[in-house]
Amino acid sequence: MRAPFITLEGPEGAGKSIQAARLAGYLESLGWRVLLTREPGGTALGDALRAILLDQGEYAILPESEVLLLAAGRAQHVRERIVPALRAGTVVVCDRFVDSTLAYQGGGHGIPRDQLLSIQAFATGGLEPDLRILIDVPVETGLARRHADPASVNRIDLASRAFHERVRATFLELARERPAAWSVIDGQNDIERVSDEIREAVNERALSRFASPARMEEP
Repeated sequence: MRAPFITLEGPEGAGKSIQAARLAGYLESLGWRVLLTREPGGTALGDALRAILLDQGEYAILPESEVLLLAAGRAQHVRERIVPALRAGTVVVCDRFVDSTLAYQGGGHGIPRDQLLSIQAFATGGLEPDLRILIDVPVETGLARRHADPASVNRIDLASRAFHERVRATFLELARERPAAWSVIDGQNDIERVSDEIREAVNERALSRFASPARMEEP
């Protein structure tokens, strides 16, 4: 037996990080052990790569280089933290995963999806989330949230409006293509309502397919 693997996806300023933390707290209240993690990041290597990818440095990073850096961090993350946690009966809540690469480097930068998928399959060993939650917000709303705190603005936030529109459109396309794999939440609603809708989706579409936390503890 293993525990569920849940990812939160969305464009910039969607509120994923806040909702991931709230979801982790909710799952813990139900008796689950929870690993709350993020990408890029999640490991020492991943955090170092995150700094490179998001820093507003003077160097340019090609889209192809972004893909490979993200894949390196993801391979480490999956094998060092995610898979061991799932096998130990710990729910994994991850802020971004493969679908962000498909949206940002695929939709945003135009790298063909088939090329991205082959790299991701190698990086993840074929691991897929049990439920993907897309928190969707219009680009102008998300970017306004991000730019409201200038100290937190990163390299991705500074990309063109057209780039961010393509990213959002790709997320929505991914959700339409595989509706059974996704739950789409309106991120324009207040935080409590978004949290409630995420919890409902997780209860109905993820937890219901797994053993209870108590059974996870059985030898």
